[in-house]
Amino acid sequence: METILIVDDDLNLCKVLAEELSEIGYNASYVTSADAALEHIQREVIHLMLLDLKMPEKDGFEVLRELKARNVTFKVIVLTAYADVVSAMEAARMGATDFISKPYDFDELLITIRKVLQKD
Repeated sequence: METILIVDDDLNLCKVLAEELSEIGYNASYVTSADAALEHIQREVIHLMLLDLKMPEKDGFEVLRELKARNVTFKVIVLTAYADVVSAMEAARMGATDFISKPYDFDELLITIRKVLQKD
């Protein structure tokens, strides 16, 4: 079973998305800050991170920089309400596998998750 970590400062979004993903068979958990995400990946094996770019204190770009420095092997999908071409290109350059705009359509998100998890 693939493990997905949701990283977003919107607690309600985290809860709903984790529940939706768990209902279809993923092991989904969430954290609401960049620091909590970086701590979580030291304790738990994950296969995919859904990462918000705009968060207080540290943003998603800082998380991507840290993941790159740590040479992580899991995939990252950026999930953000502030979608623009420059942010998408920067996130991809920093190692993000895909980019989804909020509000997301769950079926489209699920297709992207499955596609990303199948890539090697």
